[in-house]
Amino acid sequence: MNPNVQVEIVDTVTVVTLNRPQVCNAVDAATARELHEIFLQFDDDPASPVAVFHGAHGHFCAGWDLQAGAQLHAQGVAGSALTHLEWAAGAARPLGPMGPSRLLLSKPVIAAVSGAAVAGGMELALWCDLRVMEPDAYFGVYCRRFGVPLIDGGTVRLPRLIGLGHAMDLILTGRKVEADEARRIGLCNRIAPPGGAREAALALARQLAGFPQATMNADRLSALRQAGLPLEAALQQEWAGGRACLDDALAGAARFAAGEGRHGKF
Repeated sequence: MNPNVQVEIVDTVTVVTLNRPQVCNAVDAATARELHEIFLQFDDDPASPVAVFHGAHGHFCAGWDLQAGAQLHAQGVAGSALTHLEWAAGAARPLGPMGPSRLLLSKPVIAAVSGAAVAGGMELALWCDLRVMEPDAYFGVYCRRFGVPLIDGGTVRLPRLIGLGHAMDLILTGRKVEADEARRIGLCNRIAPPGGAREAALALARQLAGFPQATMNADRLSALRQAGLPLEAALQQEWAGGRACLDDALAGAARFAAGEGRHGKF
């Protein structure tokens, strides 16, 4: 196990922690591979319905490890030679430069963001389904100033999440986006108390874990896969995923009729 990535199970929730304090949890090639493998293991684990992804020592992730990149530059390695970053045609579970960023998991992941979530670290947070931020946490395409491209989904997920206008502002300027603005433009879902992102994300994960999982995950995948589809195709896809959950729906109707969950109570 790479000591730079730690995994623990808390009440069935898989907690994945980046632990590279010397570089504000920036990700090098070995850490990217470890993250990729860990999230595949989570996806294959029927006992863990939700994951929380966060960084230790006050930062979520400062992006790709530029110190490692500098060493490659000093060795005369050209960007075109980084063939391990290529996306093999037809790969079922492809490895992204930052690790899991090219995966579409079957279950949700919640980002618990403290400190910096910038450049590739912001892309990892965008890969997650939900983002919980601390008041002093921040996002930013900080790689703009160094000529490092967004190749972990940033140019795809950011416009889909917050709209093209807001996304262009952040992508082109690389400016800092603090928690209040992130919440206002839809870049984060919750603002936790100071130092409380991990616990707030765990509480949210426990809530998701308590719902009927097949139905929740069918709805999740439909929402993720509908982008770019014509309306009819998207609706057919929604039906195909939902029809497998109709037995759960009838059982839920029976629970409601028996008095459970009335008046919006969860």
